Amino acid sequence: MNALVVTEWSRDFGLRSQLQRAAVSIMSNIAEGFERKRSTEFHQFLSTAKASCAEVRSQLYVALDAGYLNQGEFSQLLAQAEEVGRIIGSLRASVRKDGL
Repeated sequence: MNALVVTEWSRDFGLRSQLQRAAVSIMSNIAEGFERKRSTEFHQFLSTAKASCAEVRSQLYVALDAGYLNQGEFSQLLAQAEEVGRIIGSLRASVRKDGL
């Protein structure tokens, strides 16, 4: 990335903050749902975590379109976010099936 793009990304507090909050929300919802000790509540919190993962993916597209990420960085981050979404989806299915 050139210095101008790095500077723009570092100054886009709104997008950076929203991306960070969505990422933190993923693990926070998993932890909170697990702590509830009821499969129905855990499943609901996993659904919320999966939705936050979708929000992260969406924001990565915004960052790419704004030129804050190059294609390589975007692809790597998107692949990681998609993997997290798959893991959460599998955990949701397991919780629903087994009732925790």
